[in-house]
Amino acid sequence: QVQLVDSGGGSVQAGGSLRLSCVVSGRTLGGYAVGWFRQAPVKPQELVAAITWSDDSTFTADSVKGRFTISRDNAKNTVYLQMNNLKPEDTAKYYCAARWGNAQAMGALANAEHWGQGTQVTVSS
Repeated sequence: QVQLVDSGGGSVQAGGSLRLSCVVSGRTLGGYAVGWFRQAPVKPQELVAAITWSDDSTFTADSVKGRFTISRDNAKNTVYLQMNNLKPEDTAKYYCAARWGNAQAMGALANAEHWGQGTQVTVSS
């Protein structure tokens, strides 16, 4: 079983930055991808970025490309989402999630098997 604990959300002004963290535990993640989804009111859930645990290959959604970067610290079993130049439309609850497969597969399927509890990001104009 995979456990995910996400944190790092907050309130910032447009143009600001935040870094979300996801600590992963419970089993080795070779063969898994870990990603960040977001859910805003009256908007569909969106996968913004994912990383393959075994080779660090990544997927990044077009909506955040050039502003968000996903990375991984193997020693800390932690996945990060660095969010720069935040916009009001980035306001959402962000969830760390994991599924079997690589980052591109996670991007294509846009779903996950294991979820964190979510962390709120609010960007004001």
